[in-house]
Amino acid sequence: MNMTNPDRPYVFCHILTSLAGRIEGTFMDTLQGIKAGEVFYDLAFGPDRFYTMQGWLSGRVTTDENFTFYARPGLNPDAAPVPAGDFITNTDFGMFYVSIDPKGVLGWKSNVLQYETTKAMVIEVLTSQASNSYKAYLRALDIPYIIAGDAQVDFATLLPKLKTLFHIDLLMLGGGGILNWTFMESGLCDELSLVMAAAADGSFTTPGLVTNRQYPQGNPLHFQLLEAKPMDDSSLWIRYKVLNPEKMW
Repeated sequence: MNMTNPDRPYVFCHILTSLAGRIEGTFMDTLQGIKAGEVFYDLAFGPDRFYTMQGWLSGRVTTDENFTFYARPGLNPDAAPVPAGDFITNTDFGMFYVSIDPKGVLGWKSNVLQYETTKAMVIEVLTSQASNSYKAYLRALDIPYIIAGDAQVDFATLLPKLKTLFHIDLLMLGGGGILNWTFMESGLCDELSLVMAAAADGSFTTPGLVTNRQYPQGNPLHFQLLEAKPMDDSSLWIRYKVLNPEKMW
């Protein structure tokens, strides 16, 4: 890894997929899928992890499915106005979960989450569409938040703040297909790390690795192979450098 950009974290997209490139599905319940999931976890979260990151980032749907379980916050519509701008606290926690939540709808119960053996402080990423009552709710839980963008999250604004305010030099991107593609297409993802399970389930409805919101329009991206390594139970770990759009041709 060459973390040479002084303005933002080095971003690597780390994803478990089937042989068909799906990131969800019954393939995950097979022996090969379970073993590949262990490889995926160990590389980024295990005691001897390859990626010594300080945080990982996911979208709202991923967060709801794994951590908040579709709970919705109990908001006080009469909450006193909160100060404008970001709410910065817990900056020295060491490991952070960066939650993309543009409108502010996730129902957190605590400012800390547990992912298997990993404990992380939550950082909420909002837009100006988030209500005053939601921001007051986060403050009551001591959950830091960053305002980045108006209608959509401005990731180019977000990333330098994560580096400067929370000391995140290495950030894992673990989104759904749209979020993964948005980072890659914007030139904000430096590396793609795929753990490919030796399994597939044939589904055509489960989400894939990347999804172009503007499909079928949009430019293809190119990747440069960094490493391909056989892992447990015939899984394969593949690392690519993401060639940013301006460097494609």
